[in-house]
Amino acid sequence: MFIVKTLHIWMVISWFAGLFYLPRIFVNLAMVPADSVAERDRLLLMAGKLFKFMTPLGVLAIVFGFWLWFGYGFGGGWLHAKTALVAVLAIYHWHCGRVLDAFRAGNNQRSHVWFRFYNELPVIVLLIVLFLVVLKPF
Repeated sequence: MFIVKTLHIWMVISWFAGLFYLPRIFVNLAMVPADSVAERDRLLLMAGKLFKFMTPLGVLAIVFGFWLWFGYGFGGGWLHAKTALVAVLAIYHWHCGRVLDAFRAGNNQRSHVWFRFYNELPVIVLLIVLFLVVLKPF
């Protein structure tokens, strides 16, 4: 199970790198002047490649997480809370894909300030999950 746990941690770290950086690209995309087509295209290319890269990492993080859960057994309410927060992250990831589609279609209606706050959600969720995993409060 240590190999599975190691793979889970590796996938989570890699997935979070994408969850932290993709919304930061959205901040930059929201700030691109209308006449700067090359800059917009470059940021969209980066965002698209990152989203394609981070999606399988997220799937593998969740698969290895469930493998650990079923391998070690169902123990404690903290694990159910963590699983609920992982579901929030999966929805956030999916929503990032919808935001990327809106940018590609030229339909983004949100400001760079909004995306700066949007960018903080995975940071907050990660902190809560870390406390749950380390402290196992319930």
